[in-house]
Amino acid sequence: MKRRILFLFILLLMSFGCVNEVIAKTYEPDEEINITVYERINPAIVAIDAQTSDGISAGTGCIVSSDGLILTGSHVVDDSKSIEVTMSNGQVYKAELISKMGKNKDLALIKISPKVKLQTIKFGDSQDIKVGQKVLAIGNPFGFSGTLTQGIISRIDYTKNKIQTDAAINPGCSGGPLLNSSGEVIGINQSIYNPDNNISNIGIGFAIPINDAKKFIETVKVSQKQ
Repeated sequence: MKRRILFLFILLLMSFGCVNEVIAKTYEPDEEINITVYERINPAIVAIDAQTSDGISAGTGCIVSSDGLILTGSHVVDDSKSIEVTMSNGQVYKAELISKMGKNKDLALIKISPKVKLQTIKFGDSQDIKVGQKVLAIGNPFGFSGTLTQGIISRIDYTKNKIQTDAAINPGCSGGPLLNSSGEVIGINQSIYNPDNNISNIGIGFAIPINDAKKFIETVKVSQKQ
């Protein structure tokens, strides 16, 4: 009798293990990519609130160095009196403006002073992008921090040097990353186009190629050393 109970108990444990294995494999490959990229990159993405004479300018930023250098859109921090950065874990820092490029490139660098080393984004190569490839965006649309959306590269505007995407980008997402399936940043989300004065997203968004951002960051770092 005891052997039979032991045998049944072993079968139950084996069955439970099989159930757990099935549960662990419920995600589709495409979902696994989304989950992996988000969990890896989101800690390096911040929410930005800049106090201006017109009120609060909200946006997103990408941590590019472990000592607190953050890349964002210049229009997010234009004419700011103060800048507040909220990390993915809720920790808040005051930031200072380091440099900005202006409307044409719409890139800016701000700096916080963390007590620990921060996780950073991984740069991709925007020269290698293709129309039709899958992209992911992380941002803070309308204050909903750490929001992930997905889409494709819809078009590459070589004249204006912009990446067009149908991944949902809304107010508050400016300065956030446009990512490839490997979790590399290939663009910095900048703006949306729609007939309601850019209030909401209809699937036409634009990002600045990350190669432009890399040049900007390098130029700033060189100038600071001089």
